[in-house]
Amino acid sequence: MAVKLRLMRMGKKKQPTYRVVAADSRSPRDGRFIEVVGLYAPRGRSAADPAAIVEIDDAKVIRWLSHGAKPTDRVERLLQQSGTMERFRTGAPAVPNIEPDAEAASGLGSVIEPATAEAPAVAEAPPVSEAPAVAEAPAVAEAGVAIEEPAPTDVPDVAAAPAAEEPQP
Repeated sequence: MAVKLRLMRMGKKKQPTYRVVAADSRSPRDGRFIEVVGLYAPRGRSAADPAAIVEIDDAKVIRWLSHGAKPTDRVERLLQQSGTMERFRTGAPAVPNIEPDAEAASGLGSVIEPATAEAPAVAEAPPVSEAPAVAEAPAVAEAGVAIEEPAPTDVPDVAAAPAAEEPQP
């Protein structure tokens, strides 16, 4: 499957905004896509702020480019404007382009999340006194030498147990 990074038109009539998506090259422009990797608003946020907006998730774009995705001409220019193509060519780590304060003010947080978003909260572990006893972790092998561990003695051997036969109807 040939993957392209291209624009997908969104927005109202005569007020276009575009999603930058990774899509199969055979699917239609506004059809099925694999993943949303950015946003492009050529008319800006409003009439008061007409500067074009380019928001690209660097990590996703660099992953797709490294897997062989081909950007269209316009998307390649947008990637060059945002600096993502330079980071891809030099092998520099991806840096999120979205400022958390700017994202909250724009209301576009649901479209593109920055790569540094906090992970959901994890439930706390029970206190040590209530936790079940866990066997000690195996020692790490040094210099590629495998360490054999003795078989646990409290686990019954399944092969030694007699097989129960099911009655035939």
